[in-house]
Amino acid sequence: MKERDIKKLLTKAEKPSKDALKMHPYYRGKIQVSIKAPVRDVSDFAIWYTPGVAAPCKEIKENPLKVYEYTNKGNFVAIVSDGTRVLGLGDIGPEAGLPVMEGKAMIFKYLGGVDAFPVMIKEKDPDKFIEIVKALEPTFGGINLEDISSPKCFYILKRLKDEMNIPVWHDDQQGTATVTLAGLINALKLVGKKIGDVKVTMVGVGAANISIERIIVRGGVDPQNILMVDSKGILNRDRDDIDREKKKEKWHICETTNGENKKGSIPEALEGADVLIALSKSGPGTIKKEWVSKMAKDAIVFTCANPVPEIWPWEAKEAGAKIIATGRSDFPNQVNNSLGFPAIFRGVLDVWATTVTDNMCIAAAESLAKTAEKRGLHDDYIIPTMDDKEAYIEEAVACGLQAIKEGTARHHLSEEELRKSAKEKIEYSFNMSKLLMEKNVIPEYKE
Repeated sequence: MKERDIKKLLTKAEKPSKDALKMHPYYRGKIQVSIKAPVRDVSDFAIWYTPGVAAPCKEIKENPLKVYEYTNKGNFVAIVSDGTRVLGLGDIGPEAGLPVMEGKAMIFKYLGGVDAFPVMIKEKDPDKFIEIVKALEPTFGGINLEDISSPKCFYILKRLKDEMNIPVWHDDQQGTATVTLAGLINALKLVGKKIGDVKVTMVGVGAANISIERIIVRGGVDPQNILMVDSKGILNRDRDDIDREKKKEKWHICETTNGENKKGSIPEALEGADVLIALSKSGPGTIKKEWVSKMAKDAIVFTCANPVPEIWPWEAKEAGAKIIATGRSDFPNQVNNSLGFPAIFRGVLDVWATTVTDNMCIAAAESLAKTAEKRGLHDDYIIPTMDDKEAYIEEAVACGLQAIKEGTARHHLSEEELRKSAKEKIEYSFNMSKLLMEKNVIPEYKE
């Protein structure tokens, strides 16, 4: 690629950050609370508040599940974070993490019709953090854990899933894994390779890749064909530097992957690999062109570090990669959690589910892959884009049906009813946003 073309691409890649510093203070955040019931005149407050509101309160007291019928609990999600692992920025604190969670809430609403609220918690002790989150259960229909450092994020997620009666998931784990599996399914179709045969190298052993490993194995990848690489090299059964008690998830990978007990680092791990899945140090330069060039023919490269991928897509292409995906919206094949969490929560909320399981994530991934395949797969299109409303609707239906199948749903709907519910809520949010902009209630940004 010519130098002037690279400069253009780099300028394009830097533009979102520059625009963000202008537009965030202009709007002072991205979300707000808005009413959803009519106020014909002030006398309606006798219905929505006192004295009328006492009647539904009494009904809920007699039957707690009626809270889903009389309130918006079934559409409320708390986006909970302590700010200890925000994007690729590390431990920047709860206040600095708030813009990310506001953005997440915006995406929840726009793409999934879900009313999500950022809840930044100034507490790093995992047990105290857990108690705070558990206390939120009466208000929320679901909990989205976000940007919590590893390894405590695993402990927090497990305990909250075990001890709460609403869906709890950690988007950096299950969300990233869901969308990665969807992209992988279709990328393998394009290159004509079977999921059970491919050799997969994973760079980075944080919460995201640990969960991706678990989900892609459930999805058909042979764990013996997986090599995972951390800052000290390939995980193997001879690694005596890993604390087997404090880092149980990591040690489990040492025991169950890498059938040949291979040693070395990223270059050795990439030799002959069919697939690279990297969620590690933000690049460029974390993954080098010469390493990618040693991969198998028709290599698949997912480099998804934020805000900059481990290697620029054009460099991976020049090194011989066939299909390249990143976590960014300004490049083709965005493997982004935004394709997962809005619809997955839409589905589990609509059936009043008590949890989110790995099988629901796999159902969501298969749905996303199927939608993209219907559109027509090619090297720069392996997964639906964020503007594909049908993809979110079908994904929500798949998750709702899976929850019913697994017996975790408290409100049973047919496939047709689930599709109607998801379609109505997602289109309502989209149309409301459009109307607010058309009427200039949300003003156009001006320099």
